[in-house]
Formats: sequence, structure tokens, C-alpha cells
Amino acid sequence: MKITVTGGKGGTGKSTVATNLAWILSKRHKVVLVDADVECPDDYILLNSKLDAQEDVNLFKPKFNYDICTGCGLCVENCSENALVQFKNGKPFLMPTLCSGCFTCKLICPEDGAILDDYRLVGYTYRTRISDTLELVTGLLAEGEERSYPTVLAARRRAMEIPADIHVFDTMPGTGNHVAAAIEDSKVVITVSEPTPLGEHDLEMILKLLNKLNLKAWIVVNRSDIGDMERHRKIAEKYGGEIIAEIPMYEEIMKSYVAGVPVVEKYPESEAARIFESIAKRIEEVL
Repeated sequence: MKITVTGGKGGTGKSTVATNLAWILSKRHKVVLVDADVECPDDYILLNSKLDAQEDVNLFKPKFNYDICTGCGLCVENCSENALVQFKNGKPFLMPTLCSGCFTCKLICPEDGAILDDYRLVGYTYRTRISDTLELVTGLLAEGEERSYPTVLAARRRAMEIPADIHVFDTMPGTGNHVAAAIEDSKVVITVSEPTPLGEHDLEMILKLLNKLNLKAWIVVNRSDIGDMERHRKIAEKYGGEIIAEIPMYEEIMKSYVAGVPVVEKYPESEAARIFESIAKRIEEVL
């Protein structure tokens, strides 16, 4: 089973929700937690662990063999990213940071051997054992890299190779293809939001995406005591989402965050832990 914790706005508490749910579920199931927020992965910090077993994520880039290249310009004309430039009577050359690694140039080239395979480093994935029943797979974007999608896909592939009862994905903020790649094939999608004007706007955006993907949204409202919950309820009703939990500003959550220990472990008798346990039980009901 694959579940995803997502949300349009950054900083709403996705990682807090994802790590606590993964921790609870790992007490009863084999769980793989996937930190697909490759621009700012912090699940390993919240679990007081290290990033282990690094693997590089490389993206294809064309390497021109100018001895064979005729300068026909087909690769330049068909590059959707405009990453290839060719001056009059010259040969094409690559602007690497614009290249998406789509292979179009190589596929369309009529001269065999004119475009060779080369690669550039765009990110890393890590695999960390948290306990006997909980593993963490982390994606991390290379410094200066702008394309997050390939690293999200690499983290997803590495995670899905690990046998588990439940895979829990913690996504990046937003509604782009990097988020859709993490959400795809999920049985449960938990959208974390907050009752602020920006939180409301981004909740609506993520619910629209889930509707397009034909996925039902479970909504967790974090810091639910700082704003107008009635507006959140109206947005949820409009897009067929269900608010399954409201989490106020609990001191125990802040203390556990600083300590790098999930609140369900550090304060198992707290009201916050009870809320996370109720969410975990709902997940288990659809296993």
C-alpha cells in the first residue's frame, strides 16, 4: 500500500505528519518512509538519523561527435527546452542547465554516432535504516540544480524496490510534476494545510490536482487554532475532500521537533499522539 502526505504550501507540517504516521505504522507493519521533498529533505532530522548509502542521480545530456555531425540542425529544431544552439554554418552546442535529458536530440539525429551518451549529476538518493521495521529513503537535489523531477523519480524507484507493507511518501510543496510523480498510484492521499489565507489558496490548488488524478483527499489541518476553520470546511466540501484531523498548536509537538523524536514516541500519552494514532488507524482500515 502506498500513502502520500502532501500539501500545496510549504511549512504546513507535512514532514511532521509523515514521520509520526510512519513511526506509528512501523510498530505494526513493515514501513518505508520516502522523503521526496528533494529541495529540503528533513525527515532524517526529525528522526534523529543520518543519510546513509548514497547513490548519485545522473541525467542524460548529449555529447556531440563533430567528426560525424553534419550540422543539419534537426536536433536544435526539435529541442523542446531550447537547450541547443546553432549559429549559421556551424554545429550545435549544448547549454547544459537547460537540458531536461529527454533523448529527443539523439532519437531524431539521422547520423549514427553523431550524438553520444553523456551525463550530469542532478541529485542523490539515500537509504537509512531507522529500525527493524522502518526504513527511510531520501532524495536530495544537487547544489545549484533546478530540475527536481528526476531526483524525485529516482527516490521513488529506489523506495519501491524495498519490500514493505506500506510506503509513506512525503512530497515537496506545490502542485507541479514533481508532486504528481510522488502522488501517483497512492491509495490514500493526506493533504496537510493550515487555516491561513495562503493555506486556503494552496489547499484549493492541491485539491484540484487530486480531483484531476481521481484521488480522494484526506485533509489534516495543522495549527488549526490560529485561523478560520469554517473556510477550510467549505473548500473541502467544494472539492470532495474530508477533514479527518485538526491539530492545534501543541507544545509537545514543538518539543519533539527540536529533540528529533516523533511526538508519538516522546509523548505517547499526549493529545497530539492520540490524533496521529487515530489517523494511522484510519489508514489501516483501508489496508
